[in-house]
Amino acid sequence: MLSRPQRSGNNGKAIIMKILLPVDGSDYTTRMLDYLAAHPEWFGPAHEYTALTAVPAITAHAARFVSRADCEAFYRDTAEEVLAPVRAFAERQGWRIECRHVAGHAPEAIAAFARQHGAEVLVMGSHGRSALSNVVLGSVTTGVLARCAVPVLLIR
Repeated sequence: MLSRPQRSGNNGKAIIMKILLPVDGSDYTTRMLDYLAAHPEWFGPAHEYTALTAVPAITAHAARFVSRADCEAFYRDTAEEVLAPVRAFAERQGWRIECRHVAGHAPEAIAAFARQHGAEVLVMGSHGRSALSNVVLGSVTTGVLARCAVPVLLIR
């Protein structure tokens, strides 16, 4: 059984958790968000949420033919397709959420973001892929687990 992320400190005030939500716009993201909303005793509006999506980086070769502004616009627009529904869901739940995106390989980018921004727990949806080693969790999940030092809650 999970313990409650929101716990009382010495002065009786609730401790606010910094929760990182890696999202990709898939059904697994929707399941993860639904799970969080269904468990307000663990996850609720008192916590600080960051939704993060990793956009695949444009190759260095291709980037030579596109302006930096166009690359940034591509990353921003691609990320917004994923983040807009997450933002709307969070607002309906009354959660404080910051939506961010990074360009790069998802497992490395998620773990680095968690480290750099002091995430206390990562909550992510998980699914299988075709490779035998990734059937149970999924390649991004496996990569995040291998690189991340903070607790990770997987929602299947």
